[in-house]
Amino acid sequence: MLAGALALGAIPETVITFADCWPWIAGSLAIVLLLSGIDDLIPVLICYAFKNSRKRTDPGASTSPARPAGAEDERRIAIFIPCWKESEVIEKMVRHNLSAIRYRNFDVFVGAYPNDEATIAATRKLASVFRNVHVAECPHPGPTSKADCLNWIYQRMLLHEEQNALRFDTVVLHDAEDLIHPDALATINRERCRYAMVQVPVLPLATRLNEVTHGVYCDEFAEFQTIDMPARQFSGSFIPSNGVGTGFAREILESLAAERHNLVFDARSLTEDYEIGVSIHRAGYPQCFVPLARGDRGLIVTREYFPRTAASAIRQRTRWVTGIALQCWERGGWSGPFWTRYWFWRDRKGLLANPLSFLVNVLFGIGLIDLFASTAAHRRWVFAIENHWVVILCTLTLLLQCLRLAIRMACVGRIYGWIFALGAPLRCFHGNFVNGCASVMAMWLYARARLARKPLVWLKTEHAYPSREALLLQRRELEDVLVDAGYIRHEEMIQIKAGMPAGMELAEYLLVLGSLSDEDLCNALSLQSGVPSTRVDHRQVKLRVARSLPAHLEKRFGVVPFHVDSGRLLVASRRVPSSAVLDEMKGYTRLQIEPQLVTRKNYDELRSLLYS
Repeated sequence: MLAGALALGAIPETVITFADCWPWIAGSLAIVLLLSGIDDLIPVLICYAFKNSRKRTDPGASTSPARPAGAEDERRIAIFIPCWKESEVIEKMVRHNLSAIRYRNFDVFVGAYPNDEATIAATRKLASVFRNVHVAECPHPGPTSKADCLNWIYQRMLLHEEQNALRFDTVVLHDAEDLIHPDALATINRERCRYAMVQVPVLPLATRLNEVTHGVYCDEFAEFQTIDMPARQFSGSFIPSNGVGTGFAREILESLAAERHNLVFDARSLTEDYEIGVSIHRAGYPQCFVPLARGDRGLIVTREYFPRTAASAIRQRTRWVTGIALQCWERGGWSGPFWTRYWFWRDRKGLLANPLSFLVNVLFGIGLIDLFASTAAHRRWVFAIENHWVVILCTLTLLLQCLRLAIRMACVGRIYGWIFALGAPLRCFHGNFVNGCASVMAMWLYARARLARKPLVWLKTEHAYPSREALLLQRRELEDVLVDAGYIRHEEMIQIKAGMPAGMELAEYLLVLGSLSDEDLCNALSLQSGVPSTRVDHRQVKLRVARSLPAHLEKRFGVVPFHVDSGRLLVASRRVPSSAVLDEMKGYTRLQIEPQLVTRKNYDELRSLLYS
């Protein structure tokens, strides 16, 4: 409508007024964005200065922490996983990570609420199968807060220690959707020789180009974990816990428990992971952020899927902004040394910068539309600026933003590839929208809670677990599983592999030699793959279920259906079906196919149902 009026040459008075004020508005926005852009370069300069100083003092030095002698001794580690409505992902998460982690001395404690029966059932099932998995049931209904759930997991760990006369040295936090790197626990164990808190990098899983919201997480985390987190350590400031992949020395938790009446994590906090990092630094404990480094199975990081829709992303980031920028400000103020206060500023400036960035994007879009309209109508562009100084400010701001985008693209390209990095400039517009909405929503919810004198509530984020393709990248070799689980001694495995005929699979050869029983092989394959193992009574299997898939699938893939439950078709197999096999089988049924491993004898019993 405005464009039509301009095309007719009738410029309303409101537009003339805007044209008069626009240079002042543009100049003010340019100054704010210029100062914010310069501030964003400070972490880059810190990393650059630190690396250069290390090179001058020791040309062969690495930016990663030293690896002291004796780091190979495995400390006892407890993994805490708080859950609320996680029945869809927790079993897959635990099974996969137990199969992938290359570390022996650890236990998993899963927290759940009594009014979340599905999650309770899933965790109890896990505990019945794996000796190092334990259920920590909160005594009251949920959801409360992640911190409250963690406190009850801590109590469950204390009870387990008392009952089994042992002591955990390190506690590691994880969420129900985390993909733990096989070497992550070994890395935390190594750095614990020098540091009381160790943070392993966290990165979103790679995603398709059309998943813009998740792509924003990829962009921001790639830059944050590459630049901001190392810069905090280089400047001597606090290392905030990322909430997952964080290892705490036991003495830290005991100290916090003594100070907080046995409540290690503050249940009133929406971002207890961030605050506990600040508390540990103030208490004088050394902290470490493990630099991004590649192992033989990719970057040693914790991977997970983040929200994939704008609404869920805004919901999650609203909690982050409320907890980190507002609640932590209210509870901790700005106290501390210069660099601590500086990083507080970095974490809290989004309250102003995020809405302003979104506003600038809106003005940019409107200005671009009006540019085309003014060109077509042969009139003056409404957003034209003639003031020389304002033009210089806007130009500097634009150049600085281009530099910032180039740095982000370099970080993204290093991790996700250069094709994905090319989309970062476009995704930043969507990121500004999400962050701007989250900041405004956080301020609104915080003000409303304070005016009503009500506590802030935990905003739950829905979780998804990675696909089989992502999980297969971290699977351990069968020989490693057999040795680590104690089925075969390491020396014996070396001799067996040396005498194994060419072209023969290790599993088959072990059965032929009699070095491994059918049941032990089934359990080892389950531990390696994360696919559950079971024993099926073929006499209880309904014939119509066993024959619900074509018989040629059994001959080709070695699978037999045996049970239908809640929209799922359970199929028995002697081996772990590949993703391609499962995809082809989906074409023959509308049910969700879930494989279960069985012994060869049990499989032959089920197979007989098809041909009897």
